[in-house]
Amino acid sequence: MQQKSITTDVLEIAYLDYGAADGWPCIMGHGFPYDVNAYAETAPLLAQAGARVLVPWLRGYGPTRFRFPETLRSGEQAALGADLLAFMDALGVARAVVGGYDWGGRAACVIAALHPERVVGLVSGNSYNIQNIARSMEPASPPEEAALWYQYLFHNERGRRALERNRRGFARQLWSMWSPKWTFDEATFERSAVSFDNPDFVDVVIHSYRHRYALVDGDPAYAAIEAKLAAQPQIRVPTIAIDGDSDGVNPGTAHHARKFEGFFERRVFAGAGHNLPQERPAEWAKAVLDLRKAAER
Repeated sequence: MQQKSITTDVLEIAYLDYGAADGWPCIMGHGFPYDVNAYAETAPLLAQAGARVLVPWLRGYGPTRFRFPETLRSGEQAALGADLLAFMDALGVARAVVGGYDWGGRAACVIAALHPERVVGLVSGNSYNIQNIARSMEPASPPEEAALWYQYLFHNERGRRALERNRRGFARQLWSMWSPKWTFDEATFERSAVSFDNPDFVDVVIHSYRHRYALVDGDPAYAAIEAKLAAQPQIRVPTIAIDGDSDGVNPGTAHHARKFEGFFERRVFAGAGHNLPQERPAEWAKAVLDLRKAAER
């Protein structure tokens, strides 16, 4: 494994590179509030199976940096998808198995939906991760609304100040609530928590949780992508979708199956919460390998 970086029009993207340079391309994305260490055990398993596994730090995390001070620190879904596509272009990756969960899964879903020619197959934590912003004000059940307390807090300046002052405290609270059966130690947490010291972390996070409720404008550079995502496009690439049965923020996505065409399989990881690849590395790796076999068929 090596830490490297690549330059796109917008970012200097830092990433971890596992496996042989001529291995089959596999790009995995982390979520909020996590980082590339979510794949610390999964990526070597995939590399042993012949993959070249690329795990980038998302915008606002770890060593990834914006190139220009005037760029809006957007966390919108279109920006995440554009970053993934630019990352592939910069590395000369024509097609890849893509996957992830939370924000990283959203980026993978965006590329799978809008650029299926670039995707061998998709492994998606929590299934169809493309936000339906037009319906963002439709209420969910009381338990689901309660689980989203942090999003509503981020809608005002009290939430911004709280995150700025105590990034680790917020992340630790969410890790515990979202993965109640995952016993992580302080060393495991701290390995990821240093990624939240990125100078753009707070701005990107706050923009993400405001934009998804249409409370702030997006970056005009991504308006055309957002317009396509507003149509809630189908995903037609081979897909394995994964839920944890103890996910404290997502109650399950069996109802998402209608958004996928072609090969589609949903798996449920017993006892797992939200951070699926870090909690169940062997099972996540198996899903990726099974997905690639299905795609080859």
